[in-house]
Order: sequence, then structure tokens, then C-alpha cells
Amino acid sequence: QVQLVESGGGLVQAGGSLRLSCAASGSTVSGNVMGWFRQAPGKQRELVAIIPTGGVTNYADSVKGRFTISRDNARNTVYLQMNSLKPEDTAVYYCYGQVLSRNYWGQGTQVTVSS
Repeated sequence: QVQLVESGGGLVQAGGSLRLSCAASGSTVSGNVMGWFRQAPGKQRELVAIIPTGGVTNYADSVKGRFTISRDNARNTVYLQMNSLKPEDTAVYYCYGQVLSRNYWGQGTQVTVSS
């Protein structure tokens, strides 16, 4: 059973930084597509960043240049470094993993950016 557990959310002022972590078990982050999505109140869940098994990472236009997705294969963990945070980045952030064509989600972690 694949499990994804996020951590690192919280309250931060605009312009600040946070780093989200997603610890995976039941599969390896190195061999699968991993990513981060977010959902703000009253809005649909949207892609933030995705890191494939090979190739180039992909980001939503709204976070390009501010967010960086990475993975640590030794720790089986995916990270989302978020810099220059804006109030519109406020949302629940979900870790995503695709394993053998099945989609898995973490429980979500709240990120709140105050102005």
C-alpha cells in the first residue's frame, strides 16, 4: 500500500518561505511521477509542480520562478520549496504520486500566507 505523508505547512507572511515535505512508503519516489497540487477554498484542485521519473520538471505559471520541486531518493521524500510567497498561494497542498498507473494522494497540509 502506497502512503504519502506531507509536512511543513503553516502560517507565513507574504514574501516569506516554506518547505513542504512528502514522505513516501510502499513505493519509491525515484521510480514514479511525483508532484504537488493545491486547493484553495471554493476552487478546484490545481497542479503546482510535477517531477517525472526522467526529464524536465513542470510548474504552474503562477509559481514559476518561486517554487522548486525536488526529490531525495535516499530519504524517499519529495520536497516543495516555496519562496516569495503571496496571499494567493494560500491553500491546502497535497502530495501526489502515480504508481503503476494508479493515483495516490497525501492527506494535505495547510499553507496560509498573510498580507
